[in-house]
Amino acid sequence: MNGADALIQTLADNGVEACFANPGTSEMQFVAALDREPRMRAVLCLFEGVATGAADGYGRMTGKPAATLLHLGPGYANGGANLHNARRAGTPVVNVIGDHATYHRQYDAPLNSDIAAWAKANSNWVGSAETADQVGDLTAQAVAASFGPPGGCASLILPADSAWTETDKRGPQITVPPRPVPTKAVIIEAAARLKAAKQPVILIGGTACGEAGLAAAGRLKAAGVRVLIDTFVARQARGAGRFLPDRMLYFGEMAIKDLAGSDLMVLVETALPVSFFAYPDMPSVLVPEGCAVETLADKAKDGVATLIALADAMDAPASGDLTVLDLPDAPKGELNAYTIGDSIARHMPDHAVISDDAVTAGLPIYTQTARARAHEWLMLTGGAIGQGIPVAIGAAIACPERKVLSLNGDGAAMYTVQGLWTMVREDLDVTVVVFANHAYRILNIEFARTGSGRPGPAARALLDLGSPRIDWVALASGMGMKAVSCDTAEAFDAAMAEAMTQKGPRMIVAALA
Repeated sequence: MNGADALIQTLADNGVEACFANPGTSEMQFVAALDREPRMRAVLCLFEGVATGAADGYGRMTGKPAATLLHLGPGYANGGANLHNARRAGTPVVNVIGDHATYHRQYDAPLNSDIAAWAKANSNWVGSAETADQVGDLTAQAVAASFGPPGGCASLILPADSAWTETDKRGPQITVPPRPVPTKAVIIEAAARLKAAKQPVILIGGTACGEAGLAAAGRLKAAGVRVLIDTFVARQARGAGRFLPDRMLYFGEMAIKDLAGSDLMVLVETALPVSFFAYPDMPSVLVPEGCAVETLADKAKDGVATLIALADAMDAPASGDLTVLDLPDAPKGELNAYTIGDSIARHMPDHAVISDDAVTAGLPIYTQTARARAHEWLMLTGGAIGQGIPVAIGAAIACPERKVLSLNGDGAAMYTVQGLWTMVREDLDVTVVVFANHAYRILNIEFARTGSGRPGPAARALLDLGSPRIDWVALASGMGMKAVSCDTAEAFDAAMAEAMTQKGPRMIVAALA
């Protein structure tokens, strides 16, 4: 057994069963070791941002880490944006980052870099196995660190000589401790303050947005407390049979207006809500004047257990209002985000998974699918576009029995378009929807909101994707994916109906311009 074997075996012993990889020379020992560990599924990704986003999607759906295999510092840097999203989502991920042999670093070869410094930005743990005997223990530490709390990315640097050197030291199996819950006294005090408030609101995030957490939140709503989820959460249980909370609005001035009159905001598994960006003469903190804020459970605590205990302390009803299935009629005429949302709501099967990177089209589709069949919604937690395709890959590998939809703005999809190839190679049951408006529409909106004036020719060129126009059908077909373009509501509805009854990867292009 060499160091690479010790690493892979320790990962597998601790329940890590998938590795999303883009290897290079320094990782060849790890690649060879994969043939000796049948418990590990290796998935080739043609860009590191696809590998890291896929690991995020996998972790969101399973609650346990996948591994990534990245080629030295530049490989990690290429995957950094989707690791940022994973960090914001609290997703457990174990990054294995190859490095030069320890004795080779001194020569500052072309790919040499300070890997630990780069990894630190998005990791809650960074370690380097300087000898083969250290690999096993450090691997176990990395897995443990990925669970947190709060969960996140753990990055293990594997020098080439630590991988190829023989060792007899395999890492231990870890035990993941339960997350803490606020004391009974703290829960009772919070319940008393909520009862005394005139217009209380509870804001939740993290794992509390799953089915069990939202069921408890629905009880709180029935007890007179308004419930909101964060603007972007890692995974929300939605649709028929689930409680439907409000959602914190994206634009700051709208959020403040929506919360007007609230006198107490209690936070569960989230932090103080702030605007995504600063704008001239607009607030940064999204809490109305006169509203007290209390953190009942931070991101390291068990939000689900906290909500259940809080609902019990408030003598809330045994259950709150649950969403009733209400499917829209077949849309007709103009193709837009609302008619697309109607089609998705009509046709997606029970327990579908939606990976949302739809940007400006996302909110209308989110609204239109609120009363669809039960499903899960995976959001853009860190705001770094380009996660829609990779997160869908990870979700499909984690849950092969479930239909996965990947919703993408055309600009966002181009960030990680290489993921289409992986979907075809792995024969994943993913339907990719691309909203082809041939513009960075969100940036057109932000240009105006930041007070930047009227865009001139140079500015307009940086916000436009129409010259040349991207041929999405040809692009998908070139990677072996069946694709169709639709420019009417009727055509999109028919394409969605077909896609939801067929297995395997396919693309529907919504021609919006």
